[in-house]
Amino acid sequence: MGRPPTIDRDKVLDLAEDILLKAGTGALTIDAVAKAAGVSKGGIQSRFGTKDELIGAMIERWGREYDAQITAAIGPNPTVVEVVEGHVELTMAMDAAEYARAAGIMAALIEAKHHRAECRAWYAERFGSLDLQSREERRAKMALLATEGAFILRAFGLMEFSDDEWSGVQDGLRALLDGTI
Repeated sequence: MGRPPTIDRDKVLDLAEDILLKAGTGALTIDAVAKAAGVSKGGIQSRFGTKDELIGAMIERWGREYDAQITAAIGPNPTVVEVVEGHVELTMAMDAAEYARAAGIMAALIEAKHHRAECRAWYAERFGSLDLQSREERRAKMALLATEGAFILRAFGLMEFSDDEWSGVQDGLRALLDGTI
């Protein structure tokens, strides 16, 4: 029977995210993570495998956290429209640190191409059943797409929003979901 792992998975993922956020995807290496964690490179490889698998673990953790937040916000067994409504609210309520974290993980996706398929599956599982023939679900889909666009623009610093402007974006997305615009 093997020795139990002594490397704290969440601590290592936190350190990997920190490297990613502070120095970018190029600086995220197994060696850099090992140094930050104070363990051997082999220890990190034993626990996570490759850099790509480390990125996958970060994405997986991010997804689990999101699922817990969305369930807390909208409860179990929601309709697809309620999932979109919850997603819009959660996305719009993110603070600067959460946006930076999300942007860093999304940037890592650019390098880890096969993880994009996992992200496509994630979106399909949550939002793929939206029926564009239904007026309510078509509005939800448009609100989802607008939310994701606003998220990317803000997360990557491509557009800056004052607090009042961001509040206006939130109000507009809610109105789109409600069918009042």
